[in-house]
Amino acid sequence: MKLLVIWMLNALALLAVAYFVPNIHLAGFSAALIAALVIGFVNMLIKPILVILTLPITILTLGLFILVINGLLFYAVGNWLVGFEVKTMMAGMLGALAYSVISWLLAAIFIDDKKD
Repeated sequence: MKLLVIWMLNALALLAVAYFVPNIHLAGFSAALIAALVIGFVNMLIKPILVILTLPITILTLGLFILVINGLLFYAVGNWLVGFEVKTMMAGMLGALAYSVISWLLAAIFIDDKKD
């Protein structure tokens, strides 16, 4: 149940990102659900490989290259999916940053991690 709530909150965060960040467009809530699912899978499967492969430049930039990796993956998903469009790499980087902040805020507000 908690996984479904997190998925819905991430889809809402993606809708908010499409509203606030220019050059990012969503066709509707169903496209947001699919895009949130694909972004989650890409972050789970591909991002760790990219982080390991780019570890020297990540260390050299004191971790700031992770923002580039996140933006690249967000941009790639936006170009791959129908109904979710990210037009530029800079919009991808800004969108990925906004998406993580908004989804973190929504999770902090709506999900109770305290065990009774």
